[in-house]
Amino acid sequence: MAAAVAAAHLLCPAPAASPAKPLQQLPTRGRRTHGAKPSRCLPCRASLGPDGSLAMLGAPGPRPAPPMRRPYLREHSCLIFPPPLGRRPVAVVKFLGGAFIGAVPEVTYGYLLELLAREGFLVVCVPYNVTFNHEAAAREVFDRFHACYDALLASGLPEAGLSAPDIAELPLYSVGHSNGALLQLLVGSYFAEKIPKANAIVSFNNRPASEAVPYFEQIGPLLSQLMPMMEASPVYSVARNASGDYAWKALFDLAGGFIREYDQEAMVSLSKFVDQLPSVMNQVTEGVSEFKPTPPENREFCKNSYSVPNTLLVKFSVDAIDDTDIVEDVLRPRVDSIGGQIKKVILSGTHLTPCIQDVKWQVGSEYTPADAVAQGLKSLALNETRVLSRTIADWLRSL
Repeated sequence: MAAAVAAAHLLCPAPAASPAKPLQQLPTRGRRTHGAKPSRCLPCRASLGPDGSLAMLGAPGPRPAPPMRRPYLREHSCLIFPPPLGRRPVAVVKFLGGAFIGAVPEVTYGYLLELLAREGFLVVCVPYNVTFNHEAAAREVFDRFHACYDALLASGLPEAGLSAPDIAELPLYSVGHSNGALLQLLVGSYFAEKIPKANAIVSFNNRPASEAVPYFEQIGPLLSQLMPMMEASPVYSVARNASGDYAWKALFDLAGGFIREYDQEAMVSLSKFVDQLPSVMNQVTEGVSEFKPTPPENREFCKNSYSVPNTLLVKFSVDAIDDTDIVEDVLRPRVDSIGGQIKKVILSGTHLTPCIQDVKWQVGSEYTPADAVAQGLKSLALNETRVLSRTIADWLRSL
């Protein structure tokens, strides 16, 4: 039971992160940053039901302290995590997160991205929506990233004290996790120019839809039958069209552990996350039964066209859906043929290690075994994420 409570607190980000070092507060000239508005969200808490299951999430608790100003900026639909003020960056890093959660990287990857920024990297996150068409997704993130990158090359990033020439002389690298790792490989295969000097591929995953989505073959026909009834329901219509303050407040209260600030940009982030679901459901009901290209087609294309000279493959010790070994066999001959290098490392952790957040554990009136377990799990999980960040940073610096 203690472990279950601890896990619930560990996986739900607190309203305000508590990093090892105080976060910089970026000025707001020209671009918008997240302000320090008081949170209206419920802190993420859990209790055990009589059967030992998690019975309640999002229960009211003590009002959290006002969150600190966000350590990122928005530019051309991308999020930018700059190094600490006054520190010259060593490189630009393009980051892509996993399926669904990659749409809101500031929420799902915030701790890892802040760690990479503190290592001296100018991190540019490209949010994207889930689709069964991986080729279209790869081309979309390529275009969106370079729209942002070109703006930085033209105007610099004055909020972080960086001029356009400062950024222009930096090497370009990329990091991808899970589905984002696949998209980074596809970008490096579809394009021969304007690609990064190196890829850090974390927890690579590219399986057929029937394996990636349990019971997928049964879900498609079922949704096809249910969607007409759902669309005819007045409840579905109201839910689909709800846009008032009350509806948004209900959504934010429900997602209290994931949204740290109740402001307009947080609403945009939540909207991007939720808006993916109807699109995916529509593709399923329209008869989509496999990713495009298929996993074998992706492997064949990368085998013949991958053009990024340096690749780091990272897999974790406990990850049942990892395909790193497969992609290593695919990439190694190609990378050798273009005079590059490929390195694989195995780190302690799980598929979710890149998504771990620095959660504030609220100890009750008495220090219980659950508190001890939670603090131990938190310390272990955060250390694994720090090791991941340092591994990537050290490898990129060595190039």
